[in-house]
Amino acid sequence: MLQNYRHIIWDWNGTLLDDAWLSVEIINILLRKRGLPDTDHQRYLREFDFPVRDYYQRMGFDFSRQPYEELATEFIDLYDHRCAECRLQPHALDTVKRYAAAGYQQTILSASEQTRLEEMVALFPELQPCFSRVIGVSNYYAVSKVDIGKRLIEALAQSPAEVVLIGDTAHDFDVAQAMGIACILIPSGHHPREKLAQCGAPIVDSLAELVLL
Repeated sequence: MLQNYRHIIWDWNGTLLDDAWLSVEIINILLRKRGLPDTDHQRYLREFDFPVRDYYQRMGFDFSRQPYEELATEFIDLYDHRCAECRLQPHALDTVKRYAAAGYQQTILSASEQTRLEEMVALFPELQPCFSRVIGVSNYYAVSKVDIGKRLIEALAQSPAEVVLIGDTAHDFDVAQAMGIACILIPSGHHPREKLAQCGAPIVDSLAELVLL
């Protein structure tokens, strides 16, 4: 499937890292603390999106009572405390190592804050050497990664036609469009298949499907 590309850009949360379950648990802690009803995994998949600020509003948080930035910081503190519990998605390590061995350049592009992203990737020492770049954003508020994506594509030696982004959300598709590159989506993380299907990009059900042809 990827034989026409030379550089693979991977999303991190939900694509390589299996962390949607943790996001559900933490958002429920924040909801209960404020007397709001719990969510479940299916509702989370329907409602979660970028910018995350809008998602918080859909979940019922009142920014006139507590600013979004405080809520986001509280979420990140809880996430950081437990992120070591997360594991890689099935077949993530084998897939990334296989493409590295085949000579592909690989980058992680994430809406996670840069230092935190580097620390999370470092939890997986076999995975870390497979990437030439690990790129996150400069703050904790998960607004968008379009700007860092555009800067990345300008810095790469490859033509955009040789680059593909693999992600788990419709935002990943939007980022790929803004970068002028192809996109492959996988419904393993933070968006369901029906939402991804609206993008019109190829969808694979498992990282194991990303085999070298």
